[in-house]
Amino acid sequence: MTSALRSALSRRRFLTSTGVALLIAPAVSNGYARTITGLPWEPNAGDYPKPVVPGGWVFFTGDEGVAVEAIVDRLIPHDDLSVGGKEAGCAVYIDRQLAGSFGDSSWLYMRPPFAKGTPSQGMQSPVVPAQRFRTSLAALDSYCKQTYSGKGFAALGADQQDDLLKGLEAGKVQLPNVDGKAFFDLVLQSTMEGFFADPLYGGNKDMVSWKMIGFPGARYDYRDHISKHNQPYPNPPVSITGRADWSVRS
Repeated sequence: MTSALRSALSRRRFLTSTGVALLIAPAVSNGYARTITGLPWEPNAGDYPKPVVPGGWVFFTGDEGVAVEAIVDRLIPHDDLSVGGKEAGCAVYIDRQLAGSFGDSSWLYMRPPFAKGTPSQGMQSPVVPAQRFRTSLAALDSYCKQTYSGKGFAALGADQQDDLLKGLEAGKVQLPNVDGKAFFDLVLQSTMEGFFADPLYGGNKDMVSWKMIGFPGARYDYRDHISKHNQPYPNPPVSITGRADWSVRS
């Protein structure tokens, strides 16, 4: 056996024995080992969910909120399957997200250099979502008023709104001083999140999207139905806020 191998084995034995000793030591007192009984946690000991309270804007101004409500209602229009994006609360969801850590990217690494990334890497920019929404909505309002005789986006007809959104998506409509396509992608992604996320976050009112697609929601266990393809889930969906012992806390 070479000296290098003996050294590696000796080091491994030392680390193993040390690790075991560290695990055992806290449980040993006065010459005997304590037996741990019971679970190391208590029900409801963690943070309970705090639902978004609807009503009023937290981030958007009044005009911005009206414009976003009009946008989400064209991205998800009311039809026979579900309510529209506005009624589902998508604009409220976006507003609360922009007012929190998503809006200022406080949970993301935001140091330079910033380079154009691949589509799978997402947005690579020092401009945080809250700033992007604010400047883009202002640019959209300026474009609309210059193009449609002083009318803002919410005042346009449905066909005009659709044409404008399609132009932004295709990169054919150029907003002043902002990337219109990047704004469209951001608002579309945020709208879809608001429509399908748990109602806890302000969107998906009455779990309308979950009922539409047959999603069970935050149910504890639905394994018996996973393999039943093309069969509707028989039970109504459950939100994270569905537990009664959470709703009584202040």
